[in-house]
Amino acid sequence: MRKRNSRRTDDPNVLAHRMVQVIIDSQTDPAKDIPKNVLHDIMSKMGRKGGRIGGKRRLETMTPEERSAAALKAAKARWDTKPKRSR
Repeated sequence: MRKRNSRRTDDPNVLAHRMVQVIIDSQTDPAKDIPKNVLHDIMSKMGRKGGRIGGKRRLETMTPEERSAAALKAAKARWDTKPKRSR
């Protein structure tokens, strides 16, 4: 009978798990070095840029009927909400 050795195993799942852990431990997160306020500004500018492009592209691809339906839906959503009453 083979001796058990806890440090060495032939199980491929255990070996794969160890390899993944070594890779994860060796990597560093580049976002840790950037201050939060700078990172926030960068991400907000990226989101704003994508929103501007998306809106224009959506406008170009929609038919006039689709644009009208979207505008009516938006107006209805804005005006159908009732204000909350304070007690």
